[in-house]
Amino acid sequence: MNSGKRLLRWASGIMFVLGAGHLSLLTLIARQDVAGWVDRGMWAAVPLVLSRGDAVPTVESLRNQAVFWGGPASFSVPLVLLGCLVWHLAGRGVAVPAAIGWGLAVWCLLGGVLLVPSPFFAGTVSGVLIILAARKAGDRPEAVGDRA
Repeated sequence: MNSGKRLLRWASGIMFVLGAGHLSLLTLIARQDVAGWVDRGMWAAVPLVLSRGDAVPTVESLRNQAVFWGGPASFSVPLVLLGCLVWHLAGRGVAVPAAIGWGLAVWCLLGGVLLVPSPFFAGTVSGVLIILAARKAGDRPEAVGDRA
């Protein structure tokens, strides 16, 4: 396995672990809220309630929304999907554009600065690995992996 492919595999592994870990941890911490979604039905996870301007949301509804937006509606699902895509492309020997790495690195760096302490900074490592793999692929524009 050449170094470009190895870099992409590491980047995708980090992304997958970050996303799946975030979902798993949230499910463990807020299992009662997640179980409530199953009882009420998935459409009731964060119900659309049109209320008057003077209505005050309850603590329970705010917690339910925080769990939803911190879990299945958070960055974790797209991060897992991006990790799987990068893994697949690396296996096929397809170069991932450096712009993807730059976007991921900047997004995770900004998230890490805004939400300290957090594992966002590990996502920055994935972005840098994608950038390095793209530069290595620039030396050999046809691929990042060996086509055997």
